[in-house]
Amino acid sequence: MLYSAPWWLPGGHAQTIWPALQSRTARLPVTPYRRERWATPDADFVDVDWRDAPADQPAAPLLVLFHGLEGCSRSHYALALGQWAQAQGWGFAVPHFRGCSGEINLAPRAYHSGDFEEIGWMLARLRTRHAGPLYAVGVSLGGNALLRWAQEAGSTAVSMVQALASISAPLDLSASGLAIGRGLNRQVYTRMFLKTMKPKALRKLAQFPGLFDARNLRAARDLYDFDNVFTAPLHGFKNTRDYWLRASAKPRLADIRLPSLVVNALNDPFVPAASLPQQRDVGAHVTLWQPAQGGHVGFMAGSPPGHLQTLPQAVGGWLLAH
Repeated sequence: MLYSAPWWLPGGHAQTIWPALQSRTARLPVTPYRRERWATPDADFVDVDWRDAPADQPAAPLLVLFHGLEGCSRSHYALALGQWAQAQGWGFAVPHFRGCSGEINLAPRAYHSGDFEEIGWMLARLRTRHAGPLYAVGVSLGGNALLRWAQEAGSTAVSMVQALASISAPLDLSASGLAIGRGLNRQVYTRMFLKTMKPKALRKLAQFPGLFDARNLRAARDLYDFDNVFTAPLHGFKNTRDYWLRASAKPRLADIRLPSLVVNALNDPFVPAASLPQQRDVGAHVTLWQPAQGGHVGFMAGSPPGHLQTLPQAVGGWLLAH
């Protein structure tokens, strides 16, 4: 991927924060979604937002997006990717991870970076409903989880999707988890995430008294602490270290057996460049794009205030070629 950030948007932090702010100021047109609620095998639910392909093209490709931490179908990257898909005449679907669609889920669990079983269940259901080609994109947390699914699925993955792409995924969760807990990252991104994650967790505790220690949850000041109290024990991990180790996609990228694009900017504020894989680490099925600039799910282009179509066009073009 050849990408250079515009002159007026210097540095990884600006290239991360400004694109997210753009969606909040309604600079991205929002086409209404059609929402479906799916019952899960464990008596819970997930909400899936759709933009259907034209009615006369039932076999048009379907682009599926797995969003990032605390993301949703209205995240800036979802709006941009959805616009691209519509322009191609494709369908577009955003399955929400549990608790991210605006309503708290029912089971004593949430979602996490290694949630490959959930990804697999969602893709299998989408595959049974869609006759045409299916492509998957995962962003940040969703990107890591999607790659973990591809690793676990092995040679069977190609029966589900034609190709996939991961964007700004924290492939080494330990490196990214520690990076986001330090310095400016801690003051900006950690505080932003915990602002929504803590109230959700406490609502989960109200559903299931005794599920975790409320005092320790309230005292959490970074994602390491939060994952130790909430994410890890609720999803079958011993602690944060065990979760970050077992859920990271980086160690098994060579196990992937379908065309996969992995995009990471080298100036991503909380995905350290030193933690990223090299082509020799990933095998023949994985292509790495590691531009020097772009921030975390940024990649804005054009004159002020900029646009967000560069990344969807590049990633979409790669998917089309595969």
